[in-house]
Amino acid sequence: MQLNIADMTCESCAEHVKTALESVPGVQAAEVSYIKGRARLTVASGTQPRDLIAAVDALGYRAALVEVSEPLPPADGAHDRVWDSICGKDKTAHGSGRRHIAVIGSGGAAMAAALKSAELGARVTLIERGTIGGTCVNSGCVPSKIMIRAAHIAHLRAASPFDEGITAARPTIRRAHLLAQQQGRVEELRHAKYESILAGIAAITMLHGEARFLDRHNLVVTQSAGGGQTVSFDQCLVATGASPAVPLIPGLKDTPYWTSTEALASEDIPARLAIIGSSVVAVELAQAFARLGSRVSILARRTLLFREDPAIGEALTAALREEGIEVLEHTQARGIAHRNGEFALTMAQGELRADRLLIATGRSPNTRTLNLEAVGVTVNERGAIVVDERLSSSAPHVFAAGDCTDQPQFVYVAAAAGARAAVNMMGGDARLDLSAMPAVIFTDPQVATVGLSEAQAHAMGIQTDSRTLTLDNVPRALVNFDTRGFIKLVIEAGSRRLIGVQAVAPDAGELIQAAALAIHARMTVEELGDQLFPYLTMVEGLKLAAQTFRKDVRQLSCCAE
Repeated sequence: MQLNIADMTCESCAEHVKTALESVPGVQAAEVSYIKGRARLTVASGTQPRDLIAAVDALGYRAALVEVSEPLPPADGAHDRVWDSICGKDKTAHGSGRRHIAVIGSGGAAMAAALKSAELGARVTLIERGTIGGTCVNSGCVPSKIMIRAAHIAHLRAASPFDEGITAARPTIRRAHLLAQQQGRVEELRHAKYESILAGIAAITMLHGEARFLDRHNLVVTQSAGGGQTVSFDQCLVATGASPAVPLIPGLKDTPYWTSTEALASEDIPARLAIIGSSVVAVELAQAFARLGSRVSILARRTLLFREDPAIGEALTAALREEGIEVLEHTQARGIAHRNGEFALTMAQGELRADRLLIATGRSPNTRTLNLEAVGVTVNERGAIVVDERLSSSAPHVFAAGDCTDQPQFVYVAAAAGARAAVNMMGGDARLDLSAMPAVIFTDPQVATVGLSEAQAHAMGIQTDSRTLTLDNVPRALVNFDTRGFIKLVIEAGSRRLIGVQAVAPDAGELIQAAALAIHARMTVEELGDQLFPYLTMVEGLKLAAQTFRKDVRQLSCCAE
């Protein structure tokens, strides 16, 4: 028999756990490894797992049978029999004193909710139909940022502002090796941040299968190996994420197009890549593939990042075009064909040919197979679950968090929402405040925003004042010989309180959190401009931008107030 042991911090901890386990009747020998977080036991027949877990719990550590984290047999009641043997609880937990929470999904929102619920005393069933970890670690944030970073290194080796003094050379791109490195880190993080954590928490049971609502307090889980079972719950969190949306373009469905998932997993860098889309995924992957050797064309139905302040899209479009990326604004594909290994996109302007086609037109919530009607959960026109600031859906005992909801699709928003939903499912009152939510687009230069743009403020009836500081006024940018971009501050005219910041700059993502904290603290622009900022950092640009409301920063010495 084996147990996973969590919270051990040294070899002494392992010795204490070993002593406690060997004191349990029926235990003949115990080996405990602090490094592996594992106990291997030789036990007599009839030894109860719950007695072993109780002995470890009494020391302040957490134990779980190794088998608890594996897929369960596809027979009705199997899930609850495991819980009965370990926890001594009845099937539904209704009235038992220990709340049972079902969590559908295993990404950022689901994991945060499961961990917080267990911490607060619930027993949790986590249900995942695919690979544990969700989009971010497997096919989103982590692999994309690795690829973007590799492309950035390739770009710097080929060209930089210092080429007159440092010889540049176009590097050889070995995509297969980069992909192996990328996937290795993905698997490492999935194991460390998801699989091993779940394996060490006795209060969380993992089920592999597809869940749908049967009625107000029951789910049916259909397992991939066949069969299924019913899972009863007190509260349920839906955290099923989203999948790439595919537009209805004549001919598209019959072609081998890419979504971001296939693009990030491809072993090849195509000679010609066409991208349909104008938002985050489109611009990030366009630049990454271009820097790794593709000739890239972007078809934007409007302009790039058209939902942001117009200056952002203009600055990024200029930066991409400077690198040789073709940005076709106000352009739509009327038809798509794939012949002889080549894509042909028909447009009003003519025809575009490419070796690969990436569809990057947003993401759709994964809600259609859940049978939400059975519990009265309302969705919007996109199929996203509508939630309030407590993350509750229109069904009071069903909560939702992450990309399957009508909230912003960022993993840190999902995790924050999942944790707060757990508090509320356990009887608390936690709210999710998105008024100072930072966002980053990992192009070069980066795009970072927080709070309100001028247009958003005006739509809310707020009178504003604003200033835009170009980066040729920021010392860090000057010494980097890279002054692409700007920092824009938006304030409420009457109170002079900072309400929004938009930045296009190298490392803009590293300065935006300071702006978020300033907005959260309700600082005035004068208070922001009076703070101490370290010289020759990009975040110093916030101070300089704040000072432009009162003075001409071009007339200041390097560190003058």
